[in-house]
Amino acid sequence: MRILISLLTAILVTAAGVALAGDGGKTYGKGVAAADTVRVSDLLAHPDAWVGKTIRVQGKAVGVCEHRGCWINLASDVEGQTVRVKVKDGEIVFPPEILGDTVIAEGVWTANQLDMETTKKVCEANAKKEGREFKADEVTSCMTLYQLSGTGAVAAKN
Repeated sequence: MRILISLLTAILVTAAGVALAGDGGKTYGKGVAAADTVRVSDLLAHPDAWVGKTIRVQGKAVGVCEHRGCWINLASDVEGQTVRVKVKDGEIVFPPEILGDTVIAEGVWTANQLDMETTKKVCEANAKKEGREFKADEVTSCMTLYQLSGTGAVAAKN
């Protein structure tokens, strides 16, 4: 039964992606190829397994770069998880109106190992954003930031 449910879910996700790409969705960059879509939760469960691979993800746009439109955050199929799609500045521009749209994005999954100084800056910025106190001495290990280096996307209004 689990296999059947997983198979049906995969078919529905693929069908939704094909419909989105071929039914009036707005294309950014190179668009997306007809590849299987990786669930964001699967990607985040084992991020190192995907590093260097060209993949396609789908989710609701829940964040966008307000300055240059150079990234979007896509919501996962699991509550509270997001994945960032980063594009080269000026090559692709995601407008603020993309928020709330269903987006399929494609690119190479990357890992960026931060040094301790940068890790602390990121943690401090996150604490400030969340309205909590930052304690630098509690940061004891460096972070790895994962993101999709996007080459294209398709977005459609919900």
